[in-house]
Amino acid sequence: MATSFLRLAGGVLLTALFTSSAPVLAQSSPPLRLVVGAPPGGTTDTVARAIAQHMGIDLKRTVLVENRPGAGGNIAADYVAKSKADGNTLLVTFTSFSINASLYKNLPFDPKKDFTPISMLASVPSLLVVRKDFPVSSMPEFVKEVKANPGKYTAGIGALGSSLHMAGERLKMMAGLEILNVPYKGTSPALNDLLGGQVDMMFASSLNVKSPIKSGMVKALGVTSPKPLAEFPGVPPIGDTIKGFESNAWFAMLGPAGLPEQTVAQLNAAARKAVDTPAFRSMLEAESASAVSSTPQELGDFIAKDIARYAELVEFTGAKPE
Repeated sequence: MATSFLRLAGGVLLTALFTSSAPVLAQSSPPLRLVVGAPPGGTTDTVARAIAQHMGIDLKRTVLVENRPGAGGNIAADYVAKSKADGNTLLVTFTSFSINASLYKNLPFDPKKDFTPISMLASVPSLLVVRKDFPVSSMPEFVKEVKANPGKYTAGIGALGSSLHMAGERLKMMAGLEILNVPYKGTSPALNDLLGGQVDMMFASSLNVKSPIKSGMVKALGVTSPKPLAEFPGVPPIGDTIKGFESNAWFAMLGPAGLPEQTVAQLNAAARKAVDTPAFRSMLEAESASAVSSTPQELGDFIAKDIARYAELVEFTGAKPE
């Protein structure tokens, strides 16, 4: 996802912020680095910096965020996979980690074997929006209209292989719909064409479409979460119409394979404390997202199932990285 929950200070390498009550013990402990496969200012970067701040306080260590963007997050993941398993280099990753497992045929790492799960951090839903003059205004009407007109309607795709792209493919696969994808180099140009009526629909994060929805420039037909979002009253879950449909972007923390159990336990406890802080939760809730923590086992099980789910979708779409 290219959206940002909160614009924090940029820079390729940023020392996490600390209060005076949390001294930094850099002399006795090396810095803890959180590697992010996205540029500064994006959602993943923002989540990592907020987590770094709170983990630094809890662990009484210097925590750095290091941006290594490129290849859908694969450059950062490969770097962490090949790092020393001492708990000093971790990966803050996102949904593309699961998608890339099948989207890229020759990854330089094994997403299942080369990482140690630590904790889930956040879950972010999106919305299906259509142009303001689209001929229907509800999900049941949408499914009926699109089924009756296969290939007539178009969907803007901000990035091939993204979680938003896959949300659209999941919708088509589960409802048996034929919709023409129109790829763009980013969410903004796709949304601009939706506003201008050049495409008929798209999946987008709440941050990107909050203002256009409230101003009536687009219509929101459904949310990808299993429950309605308080910020968008009257917009039901897509799953109410297409049973079993759900598609949320997620953010999580992983380490290289072979981390000692004691180190994993310590990092998991610090990450979960960070996720549970009121500041982190409020930051996410302001954008209709949720702070979510987990045990290492729960995260490992989730990622394994997520990789399998997206493998089916990638095969369905025939998508290939550009």
